[in-house]
Amino acid sequence: MRKFPQPALAMVDSMRAAAALEPERAISFGGAPGSNSHQSTMQFAPEALPLPCYNFEDALDAVKTGFAGAAMIPIENSQHGRVADIHFLLPESGLAIVAEHFMAITHALMALPGAGGTFGPFDAAYSHPQALGQSREYLLARGIVPMAHADTAGAAAYVAARGEPNIAALAPPMAAELYGLTIVENAVEDAHDNTTRFVLLAQEPRDPAAIDPAQAMTTFVFEVKNQPAALYKALGCFATNGVNMTKLESYQKGASFAATMFYADIEGAPGNPAVDRAFEELEFHCNTVRLLGSYQRARKRG
Repeated sequence: MRKFPQPALAMVDSMRAAAALEPERAISFGGAPGSNSHQSTMQFAPEALPLPCYNFEDALDAVKTGFAGAAMIPIENSQHGRVADIHFLLPESGLAIVAEHFMAITHALMALPGAGGTFGPFDAAYSHPQALGQSREYLLARGIVPMAHADTAGAAAYVAARGEPNIAALAPPMAAELYGLTIVENAVEDAHDNTTRFVLLAQEPRDPAAIDPAQAMTTFVFEVKNQPAALYKALGCFATNGVNMTKLESYQKGASFAATMFYADIEGAPGNPAVDRAFEELEFHCNTVRLLGSYQRARKRG
């Protein structure tokens, strides 16, 4: 927790103390106060106690160790794709996805004013790699060098701590107010329909029977056998049973480049006969299949 820049520490300590009193109400997230994950947490559960953690691993660990009842984790962005390392972290965490949340994302360029209250020119802008990627064209057009930081709001706190007028941060507008920066320009993301999907993880999975079948989603990972047409056969399990797969991504497991893992979302949940048949057939074509959770969808696909 003490890894945050100095301007964020008092807020982190205050939030941590409140969460410690009622850990079952706490939702952990990766990033400093004011980050997109913080805002997503409060949008999803205004009554929750937000627990800022330095990174995603710390946020997941907070749930595993009982310091928080759930964790809010960004998983993919409409503009910049999947969030790095998440597909490795989620299966290894041992936690279950119990909900999803979509949030519109906007970034502001913020900084300390220079002499006479002027801004820039800026040599560099600090932010999370996802935010930098979502504002790549904006930064390139202005000759501002993107500099990676652990999170967006943490970058704002870092710029405030540095006290240098030639560096800026890309962060949610809320971060400027929290860390004493001034917004130079709002809405600097390259696409103004920029949206991030978050998932909520907890120690215990949701009972699929308690989810409206018409609104159910299930997320899982699987490793196909290393043989011809293995993925084709695996996907056929869902096609022949009429189960709609809304997401499929691959990633490598280890350094052999022979064990490819796939991350997938489907409509429906175990208990539905078609879904149960699809998973039964999938087991036959795979080395491993691991369910990450069933939950109610927050947005209709397609």
